[in-house]
Amino acid sequence: MFGYFERLVDPYGPYAENDTPPKRLFPFLLNYAQPFKKVFWVTGTLSVIIAIVEIWLLAYLGRLVDILGSGTPAEVWARSGVELILVAVLILTIRPLVHVVQIMLLNNTILPNFGTLVRWRAHRHVLRQSVGWFEDDFAGRIANRIMQTPPAAGAVVFQLFDAITFAIAYVVASIFLLAQTDPALVIPLLFWLVPYLFLVRWVLYRVTPASEAASNARSAVTGRVVDSYTNIHAVKMFAHHDREVDYAKEAIEEARRTFQYEMRLYTTMDAGLMILNGVLVVGVVGWAIWIWMQGAASIGMVAVATSLALRLNAMSGWIMWALSDFFRELGVVKEGMLTIAQPVELVDAPDATPLQVTAGGVVLRNLSHHYGKQTGGLDQIDLTIAPGEKVGLVGQSGAGKSTLVKLLLRFYDAEKGQILIDGQDIAKATQDSLRSAIGMVQQDSALLHRSVRENILYGNPAATEAEMIEAAQKAEAHDFILGLEDNEGRKGYDAKVGERGVKLSGGQRQRISLARVILKDAPLLVLDEATSALDSEVEAAIQETLYRMMDGKTVIAIAHRLSTIARMDRIIVMDQGRIVEDGTHDALLAADGQYARFWARQSGGFLGQ
Repeated sequence: MFGYFERLVDPYGPYAENDTPPKRLFPFLLNYAQPFKKVFWVTGTLSVIIAIVEIWLLAYLGRLVDILGSGTPAEVWARSGVELILVAVLILTIRPLVHVVQIMLLNNTILPNFGTLVRWRAHRHVLRQSVGWFEDDFAGRIANRIMQTPPAAGAVVFQLFDAITFAIAYVVASIFLLAQTDPALVIPLLFWLVPYLFLVRWVLYRVTPASEAASNARSAVTGRVVDSYTNIHAVKMFAHHDREVDYAKEAIEEARRTFQYEMRLYTTMDAGLMILNGVLVVGVVGWAIWIWMQGAASIGMVAVATSLALRLNAMSGWIMWALSDFFRELGVVKEGMLTIAQPVELVDAPDATPLQVTAGGVVLRNLSHHYGKQTGGLDQIDLTIAPGEKVGLVGQSGAGKSTLVKLLLRFYDAEKGQILIDGQDIAKATQDSLRSAIGMVQQDSALLHRSVRENILYGNPAATEAEMIEAAQKAEAHDFILGLEDNEGRKGYDAKVGERGVKLSGGQRQRISLARVILKDAPLLVLDEATSALDSEVEAAIQETLYRMMDGKTVIAIAHRLSTIARMDRIIVMDQGRIVEDGTHDALLAADGQYARFWARQSGGFLGQ
């Protein structure tokens, strides 16, 4: 039975991805709620039925008091025995059945699956964002919003059907019941209900922004703490423990301040509620007794009014907290929308097709990109790289080399100009096919916090074990991998490397990254300081591997150590976003230009400034 309810909605079912999610709160939630529409309607209807049944039971309590007072036990049983049995059967069968179905829809269908659906789709959406989007935010804050928004959305739905729908139906039915008993009894109930609604409005008007502020403050704490942990080596190396503590304390104190404000609202709410509930009990019960004293009401009616007043007294705090929780969680969802509802701006063109790389020729036409600024980046670059040609990129920091590579990988859309691969505009190709055609080894060779095997196979998940080991051997990584062991006893290729590969040395990370790219075997190869983290002996061995990798591929290699690119077919010298020299190593030395000066100034094999 549990399985039936748990499978009513598939949180991983197909859906149309939306590059521009709704920016307003309720359309945003409704977008996620589409697969649950039928379940929500049934759950809401059952909640109303449960409220009506509860009110009917109170009404029947009054009738029961009047029945019991209408004669001797024998007379009562003879006159009303069948009725009492039928009511008992109803209470023992239909009532719990309705409750159980509604509870299972809430607890087993909605709660586990709605939050899962939100988290799954939100994660998919965020992963589709561009590299630049991630560079503009804390990874910790993004992750925190992805983690806290789904349970908040689930709590919103839960309170909607478990409390709010029930409470509205209960209050309406209570008014109806009192009006049926004696219309005058509605007056003290309204004297309580109107100020109660004003108190609810006063609290809720302040809870949502307060909750959003508190949630944002918690996300800021997470972002700062994760930033410190991620860069723990720098923290320790510069002995900035106290500075990081103070940096986190600012955010922690802001989180405390926003939470204090929330709690002030709830204290005010509780105090006001206690006063109003006193008015409710005294007003309704007192009025019922006065009517009875006038001979216009039965003892049963007084019992109904008293039970209803006491029930509303107990429920009013629960309703208020449920509403507060509802709007507080809405605030959390709204804060999470700052990440989850961000449009995906770098998308495939509507008519995008997979890139077909046959030869590997690359053409840059009037390419410019300044990251939305007036300076920096690239400025009117024209460059043709023939299929299979090996090109080195040289230039001081900020010359535009990395920007060129990022545009080639389409991590950003160029502000002006085109990049063509085998005559195909990469802006009109699918991003996945473009990046599948390019193998890249970066200077910052960060690894996934997974096993060595999983990291290498990231280059080609379909590769066999033998192919993976062969790639590791070519990258001079196989021998040291066999000696690895993590803190849980996993060894060799099964050992986990730690977050960003922190358990390995820089050279070991670089060699695993090389193995990954070797296994990918893409037709275009980009090397960004590919051997910068290696010692001289290993570098010498890997240089030969790299040159073998380059056979039959188009290669773009960035290097400050000019000796590593001296054997390239051409060397491009960049300065302030432009190409200032282009030629072979010997030709550029003979030209006695910027490259020649770099070569002459090298110290220890690195490019001088």
